[in-house]
Amino acid sequence: MAKKLAQIVDGLVDSFHKYGGINHLDGVNLPSREAVVEITRDLLRLVFPGFYDKDPIHSNQLTEYTSELVSSIARRLENEVQRSLEYRPCDGCDRNDLAGTAARVTQEFLTELSAVRAVLQTDVTAAYEGDPAAISNEEIIVAYPGIEAVAVQRIAHLLYKKHVALIPRIMTEWAHNKTGIDIHPGAEIGPHFFIDHGTGVVVGETTVIGKHVKIYQGVTLGAKSFPKDGNGRVVKGIKRHPNIEDDVTIYAGATILGPVTIGHGSIIGGNVWLLDPVPPKTVVYSEGGQTRMKSAAADRDKMIGHSHGEGI
Repeated sequence: MAKKLAQIVDGLVDSFHKYGGINHLDGVNLPSREAVVEITRDLLRLVFPGFYDKDPIHSNQLTEYTSELVSSIARRLENEVQRSLEYRPCDGCDRNDLAGTAARVTQEFLTELSAVRAVLQTDVTAAYEGDPAAISNEEIIVAYPGIEAVAVQRIAHLLYKKHVALIPRIMTEWAHNKTGIDIHPGAEIGPHFFIDHGTGVVVGETTVIGKHVKIYQGVTLGAKSFPKDGNGRVVKGIKRHPNIEDDVTIYAGATILGPVTIGHGSIIGGNVWLLDPVPPKTVVYSEGGQTRMKSAAADRDKMIGHSHGEGI
């Protein structure tokens, strides 16, 4: 048995040398996934006090509760942010004082959480007003996966904007694993956002979503194609996802690809496949294998292509 185990070890070590692209050896200590997940859990406790705690919180405990939680999060997050900066320093960071930068970034991040709470309140309101089955705000916060996924994304987006590597994506992928909703931390999402049901929703990195937008399960806001550079590598950091303007509703199974704009007040029907922009106040629907538009003002149909073809 000992001989067989030695052979197994030798084989694995050989593979470490042969397939080095999936090793992280002799490098900086990366942020801990487990630590980031625990921090994310505590951040949810902070933005929704009393909802993620085992014991009830009373008003007279609020200052002490918040102080202890903020101090704990700050200490742990600062450590993980420093690890992230050591892996990939942000633009303009003082490479000789990454610890100081981590402390500053963490403090700025925590300061911005009050504003995030203000937006999350609009999301909860949108869910309550948009779902006739909802009986209370409390039910929405404790039971609706869309609210949890959006809350984590809004928190992670703060760190994404500060060019903190790895941590925002760990946060949103944890939420993805829990809820079935995949929202990249880079997406920009306006207030009063509601994802109903939620399973299978995908929102890409450069998506921009306006105010009072509602989407249903299975919706994809994705990229149409991936331009490559002269070496055949995918070009990163370019706009490649849709813009969804204010007061848009997107029904289940719809797929919208590329940097197209869906005009304000539009309705995108279920299972629609879109690669083209949509004017404001337009109804888009699938009929007989074709995608059609109907202007709410003119009440007429307009063919825009075939759901199975290119150039839609």
